[in-house]
Amino acid sequence: MDGGGEVAWRFGAAKPELAAASAQIKMRALVARVYGCLDKSDPRAVVPLASGDPTPFPCFRTSAAAEQAVTAAVASGKHNGYPSATGVAEACSAVATYLSRYLPYELSADDIVLTAGCNHGIEIMMAVLATPGSNVLLPRPGYPLYEARAALSGLEFRHYDLLPEKGWEVDVRGVEALADDNTVAVVIVNPNNPSGAVYSFQHLAEIAETARKLGIMVISDEIYEHFVFGSKPFVPMGVFGEIAPVVTLGGISKRWMVPGWKLGWIAMTDPKGVLREKKILDSIIIYRGISVDPAAIVQGAVPQIIANTDETFFTNVMKVMRETAEMCYQKLKATKGVTCHHKPEGSMFVMVKLDMSCFDGIDDDIDFCCKLAKEESVVISPGSGLCMENWLRITFAVDPLLLEDGLERVTSFCLRHASPIMN
Repeated sequence: MDGGGEVAWRFGAAKPELAAASAQIKMRALVARVYGCLDKSDPRAVVPLASGDPTPFPCFRTSAAAEQAVTAAVASGKHNGYPSATGVAEACSAVATYLSRYLPYELSADDIVLTAGCNHGIEIMMAVLATPGSNVLLPRPGYPLYEARAALSGLEFRHYDLLPEKGWEVDVRGVEALADDNTVAVVIVNPNNPSGAVYSFQHLAEIAETARKLGIMVISDEIYEHFVFGSKPFVPMGVFGEIAPVVTLGGISKRWMVPGWKLGWIAMTDPKGVLREKKILDSIIIYRGISVDPAAIVQGAVPQIIANTDETFFTNVMKVMRETAEMCYQKLKATKGVTCHHKPEGSMFVMVKLDMSCFDGIDDDIDFCCKLAKEESVVISPGSGLCMENWLRITFAVDPLLLEDGLERVTSFCLRHASPIMN
């Protein structure tokens, strides 16, 4: 080996798609930056209002039936091997039966592909749809993993707007204007992260008719399915599968409060079989077969998790969420400098608009969140991570007493930094 001169390394440069994806999914980096601003000498508890993970709080512990189901799956010794590419048959059947309760047609186990959480489902769908020249329509604000996975797969994405003045409904006209002959799908998230909106039957029907008119499928992210506590019931997009083909993404992480269990699904809520005819399901199964598996133990537990969880568990969780959502809305509504356009009715989040003219010495939403963390030990997500500059995304999936304390600190911070004109 020549000890002098430059080494001719054989590996190439990093893929530009990775840089594009990291530029799109910057929320985690921004939240990490905000956490880095915390004053460690502050004796008060940190109030985590940035990420929707309620599991640290006893009031949001999962059901005893879910825990017992996993314990039984481990003890059985039946789930220590490799499951099939679509998932454990009994689990697929249980998910199909569960989803069919709320649809005007029956799903079968063959309509279900189990995934390692809903994020895995997003990865699969963005990869499967990434044919040369194709594009997908994504909501703004939305869940940034869609952008990241589309970018990594070489799939063009275009943003349509959600309308805060209309309860964060989909801008259907905007969807029509964005679509062209290369558009393959429109993504909706219902109940919505990050706005907390729950879409009505009529609005979902309008979205389905728009998809039919454009000749595209709907990817309906329903990870927060039935996670509602307002006046509107949850309506699955699959109800409209006769109008336009629907792929439903879901999982147990939110409703059962177990995000770390990583069990999700892709469901063909497409009674006319359009997606089978177009080989979409075949492509999903092929991709899933060369991807990761959800833990076999959790798959083995799914039938009992679904069958044995008492409705009282869900009722009690939604009671707490209703309390915290109401508290969050009322406290923010009374705080100068922030506007909450819509009371959250589902999911774990709400979007809040900052009026920067009301503040002195605050540059933007990122500066707001960094200084709030430093001065009040409250962590909130800057909206810039969702392409929504001078907005905030706040989670209320927090113990009610801690949430109340945190919101009072936010109010104190806003008063302390109020513009002299506002005083």
